[in-house]
Amino acid sequence: MKSLLLLFACLYLPLSSAMAAENTDAGNVDDARIINSPEVEPGSWLTYGQSYKEQRFSPLTQITPDNADQLGLAWSKQIGDYNMRMQGTPLMVDGVMYVTNGWSVVYALDATTGEEIWRYDPEVDRSYIRLACCGPAHNRGVAVYEGKIYVGTFDGRLIAIDANSGEEIWDIDTWIPEGLGRFNITGAPRAAAGKVYIGQGSGESGRRRGYVTAYDAETGEVDWHFFLVPGDPNEPFEHPAMELAAQTWGGEWWKYGGGGTAWNSLVYDEEFNSLYIGVGNGAPWPREIRSPGAGDDLFLSSIVSVDVDTGRMNWFYQTTPGDNWDYSSAMDMALGEIEFGGEMRKVLLQAPKNGFFYVIDREDGELLRALPYTEGITWATRVDMETGRPVENPDVVYEANPQWILPANSGAHNWEPQSWDNELGLMYFYYHDIANFYSLDETFVETGEYEIRERGLSLGWGEGEYRRRLIEEADPRPESAAFIGAFDPITGTYKWRQPLESIYNGGVVATRGGVLFHPEGTGELVVRDTESGQALWHFKTPGTFRSTSVMTYQVDNIQYVATMMNGNRTIDTGGTVLVFKLDGDETLSVPEIVEAQIPQQPDDEFSSEQYRQGDTLYHAQCASCHGGIGIPSEVAIVAPDLRQMTLDTHSEMANIVLGGSRAQLGMPDFEEAISADQLEAIRAFIVTQARQLKQWQEDRQAEEEAANREALDRA
Repeated sequence: MKSLLLLFACLYLPLSSAMAAENTDAGNVDDARIINSPEVEPGSWLTYGQSYKEQRFSPLTQITPDNADQLGLAWSKQIGDYNMRMQGTPLMVDGVMYVTNGWSVVYALDATTGEEIWRYDPEVDRSYIRLACCGPAHNRGVAVYEGKIYVGTFDGRLIAIDANSGEEIWDIDTWIPEGLGRFNITGAPRAAAGKVYIGQGSGESGRRRGYVTAYDAETGEVDWHFFLVPGDPNEPFEHPAMELAAQTWGGEWWKYGGGGTAWNSLVYDEEFNSLYIGVGNGAPWPREIRSPGAGDDLFLSSIVSVDVDTGRMNWFYQTTPGDNWDYSSAMDMALGEIEFGGEMRKVLLQAPKNGFFYVIDREDGELLRALPYTEGITWATRVDMETGRPVENPDVVYEANPQWILPANSGAHNWEPQSWDNELGLMYFYYHDIANFYSLDETFVETGEYEIRERGLSLGWGEGEYRRRLIEEADPRPESAAFIGAFDPITGTYKWRQPLESIYNGGVVATRGGVLFHPEGTGELVVRDTESGQALWHFKTPGTFRSTSVMTYQVDNIQYVATMMNGNRTIDTGGTVLVFKLDGDETLSVPEIVEAQIPQQPDDEFSSEQYRQGDTLYHAQCASCHGGIGIPSEVAIVAPDLRQMTLDTHSEMANIVLGGSRAQLGMPDFEEAISADQLEAIRAFIVTQARQLKQWQEDRQAEEEAANREALDRA
């Protein structure tokens, strides 16, 4: 075995930075190299989760608790503007970093200097932002395989690029009519066993039916599709799993689409020749609308094992039967080995949104453990280990009693990457306790009818003034908190757990050197001791690290740490790759962030009816990008606050919103979604809210000036 590893080491010795730019065999990555990389070339990061096991635990030891305070910035490169979310995991292969920005533009950079080797722009149709559930453009990265770079684009394509030249090899539209409407792709492709695998997002926009496709890695030809929720039962089922699933749905679910998109986690297991698919939530969210009188609604919020050769299901496990809360199971998964019941078991580990941590035998899908990783769970009391099902709390039923429920739809833990130390049996990750207010859609409550919107979000819950009124009548919202910890999934206890300042944060990477890297939502990259969780070092940036990733690599015997900073619109800072090393001496300016003042507003007068209608329309059509106004929202917002529109922008609003004059800047037209009168109602809501905020700002400024004068008089 040792001689075999030495052979791999000779074949795949990382290139120096000087050699990287001249490399004519770029992207020389195959299955064997990925499988053996943690032992043979620990300095590389060859695929999204580091290796096929996606443990994201680095064997590197150069950075330790003793020297972490010597870290400094090695280099930085801005690759995006503030109007996108930087969620990609950079890959590092033979001295070259491959990374994407929110619009799916791929960069090949010298991993030691940040110098650009090539750039590929897929020229994404930016109007596809209208299909995004969770704000403006984002992309979680690429796959490198057999000389090619693969990227899924925000407008639903899968593209193969020559790893050496950056030239396009093929470009495929991944949409098929059976999946109903168009969609975004935000997840990173996975490449293994001669194929490339990709799912899609946009489950809450229009009618979507989730599926995963396997493409031939060389030609791009379709090998198989695996659907994740059933279609019209009057049509033939695409594969046997859909016939099974259809028995668990009710009503005319296919008219809604159903959801179940695979928007993030796909994990290949070479030991069982399987692809594990993390399946998303139902759409619309309430099962009473989506699938009335039914059962589990398979395969929503499930982990599904599929044979990579045949595209047929091996097994499934559903974490949230009959999903009713957007408790997706598309979170990252890690593969490992755990001693359980006196024998070693090959397991899959996941902390999905619903608040329970799952340990599953990856050979047959047997549930081994399902314990809470947070105290912030009200929707269920426990997971019954005999049935494998959560026990729903009978006192927490929002269909009858609209209320705050924990976790929120953003989950106790979302997609932000975790790090699994297989030797210690510990999972490092961050989670948050946030409540969301759940209710049924107002029209559905009154009439029993619900109409899917073809544009904008179709969540099936209360919106606008109706939601605002329900919240005012409800109990106070529970307080929010966030933590990072080292969790033992067998005992359900933490070795350590530390509170976080920001509620929303990035993913983590732990190392054999005894340190954990964590980009926090405050805009600080923090290094912690894996033994205690104590912070050892931090680096303040002018952006944020909300829902970002982090990785570490080594070139020329120097260990680096790389992460992606989100931009900051208030100071016009764009999305940036940040790379650190010991004794790094580069600088990154941190401008002072000044509160944006509300500009002068139009003198128009609006009726109370226009305001109420605009409230509902704004939160249905605009809030997913521009943020909720006066209503709690779990969406990460980077698009402009519309209360800050100038008089010139107000005068151009019809051209922008209905005419699409800024479509290629990422603001699609809504001509088919809203009328001119409805746009005026939206404007009534925005202007009224802007006037209120402007008055508040002026009153606060006056109070501060008065306090300053009083202090001077006393002096």
